[in-house]
Amino acid sequence: MRMFRVSNVLIIGLLCLASLAAAAEKEPLNRFPRMVQEYFVHQVQSAQEKRVAVLEQISDQAGAQAYVESVRAKIKESFGPLPEKTPLNAQITGVLDRDTYTVEKILFESRPGFFVTGNLYIPKGASKPLPGVVGSCGHSTNGKAAEAYQSFAQGLARLGYVVLIFDPVSQGERLQYPDAELKSRIGVGVREHLYAGNQQFLVDEFIGTWRAWDGIRALDYLLSRKEVDPNHVGITGNSGGGTMTTWLTGLESRWTMSAPSCFVTTFLHNMENELPADTEQCPPKALALGLDHEDFMAALAPKPVILMGQEKDFFDVRGTEEAFQRLQRLYGLLGKKDRVAFFAGPNEHGYSQENREAMYRWFNQATRITDTHSEPAIALEKDEDLWCTPQGQVCTFEKNRTVFSYTRERAEQLKSARPTLRGEALKAAVKEVLRLPAVQVNPHYRILRPHRDTAYPKASAAVYAIETEPNILTVVYYLSDTPRYSRPPKDKKRAILYVSHRSSDAELRDEPMIREILAQEPYAELFACDVRGIGESKPNTCGQSFDNPYGPDYFYAIHSIMLDYPYPGQKTYDVLTTIAWLQSQGYKEVHLVAKGWGTIPATFAAVLSDTVTQVTLKNALSSYQAIAESETYNWPLSTLVPGILKTFDLPDCYMELLKKEFKSVQPWDALAQ
Repeated sequence: MRMFRVSNVLIIGLLCLASLAAAAEKEPLNRFPRMVQEYFVHQVQSAQEKRVAVLEQISDQAGAQAYVESVRAKIKESFGPLPEKTPLNAQITGVLDRDTYTVEKILFESRPGFFVTGNLYIPKGASKPLPGVVGSCGHSTNGKAAEAYQSFAQGLARLGYVVLIFDPVSQGERLQYPDAELKSRIGVGVREHLYAGNQQFLVDEFIGTWRAWDGIRALDYLLSRKEVDPNHVGITGNSGGGTMTTWLTGLESRWTMSAPSCFVTTFLHNMENELPADTEQCPPKALALGLDHEDFMAALAPKPVILMGQEKDFFDVRGTEEAFQRLQRLYGLLGKKDRVAFFAGPNEHGYSQENREAMYRWFNQATRITDTHSEPAIALEKDEDLWCTPQGQVCTFEKNRTVFSYTRERAEQLKSARPTLRGEALKAAVKEVLRLPAVQVNPHYRILRPHRDTAYPKASAAVYAIETEPNILTVVYYLSDTPRYSRPPKDKKRAILYVSHRSSDAELRDEPMIREILAQEPYAELFACDVRGIGESKPNTCGQSFDNPYGPDYFYAIHSIMLDYPYPGQKTYDVLTTIAWLQSQGYKEVHLVAKGWGTIPATFAAVLSDTVTQVTLKNALSSYQAIAESETYNWPLSTLVPGILKTFDLPDCYMELLKKEFKSVQPWDALAQ
């Protein structure tokens, strides 16, 4: 009989374990997967409507000129102060002699130790200075040696232009994270751009400014050559090179003509179409300042510009056409309507021959160098024949510096200059850096149908959706021993609020810390919340997995930077509003508990809220300084706060929280370990 009872207990125990294992394998609840997308569509749409309204009010030349001056100022604000010009230390490392032109292999330093590799195509037999063009490459693995980019460089040279085409950062000969075999450890092009660029935000740098600066210094070198006529200098590029052409058109006034291909559309089309853009394609505060792609072209007005797209491109050609129409009206008010043009090739994304020939025609119209607009015969070179370095990578140079080396140096400088903030000064700094609005006192909320899961620490969970901003819901679980279909109980004073790492539903099932804290505080009521973009509102957009470096988590984080409302600030606002909601339900004090990614908004909220009397963080980031000083890191952009290291760091917050029974459990480093 005793054996029977033991066997029954064992069976029941095994069944419970099986039940828990099955619960742990369940897909986490996600009832609002489109919420964040629609919120951002509305934000970007509002920004576009405001700027279009401003444009439509312009009715004369003076107004048009004032608009041009205003966008020039906004572009400078977005891209930040440009660095001091330092010696280029340019050198020619080799020459290719071809039938009608030569190709010089150029090496220069856009910043000290930051080497740029380029090819200078020079037509033979010129009796006077010729028009010059800087060529900006798209996201090709081999940079300047890619077929489309060799083609337009050769084509322009054969038509009588001096062309300097250079490798972008992380492409061609300029890898930033090389392994022993001179291959990228991160991924050529986009992946390296994201990795280096996301980290730069911590020290208030923008990878787009770095890349544009290479183009400005390339122009400096081009204009230093006696073969070049400074009265005729253009910029062109495709895709990522179209991006740089666009930004450089707005940043540099010395251009006399511009021709971006397969980039210019509108920020709204990219958002609505769920099209992720690289870090350098998303200028800080651009949307908040009222800028769009076309404004960078308007900054050069009334000089000649042509917008080129492709009918089948993922960069929506409808936006390209809209941008052209608005630019044409602006140029018309300036009396130069014929100096802006639009061309859409019939192909998919790429600098096709049709688009290259549209660029030739446009530049020829501006320079009168030739009446020939068709592309001459092209003879592609081998990659290694165009190398400017012996092994095809600048990282083999002893004095070579990477983007990261500058980021680390800047972080060290900021740390040494940063004051220690405490009390009200720290609170003010947190609000400013996160761009936090005033918190609602009595936020509206929905009562969702209760969710029962025996794997939770308690038998039942009531679920509330708190409206923290219009169309943004923070989903909150209230655990109880019996089912609840109404508001939370109002006869309790103390609440435990758990801010999830990735999903409250999953973590209520498998995070042991929650059960431990509940056991320590049996008389406190347990709530768990998913802030926006996590758990119940984890986006399923962009055609990429959530954790893909180019996926939806990144997509909304980078747009938050353009809106000047950092994603961690939005999530902190969700936590603060949830605390305000608990207050409205009668709770006087909150023990704030968080894990992993959730510790970022929880930390900031705990500093700001007097209702929080105790704080427990598990797997909290040790410091943003650690990320900025580490060549490799594993925290996503959605957890990083732009410019924070200019003012304070997380350890300042942790010191402040010692006043609130602060406990840190198993903190994580830059690698999230």
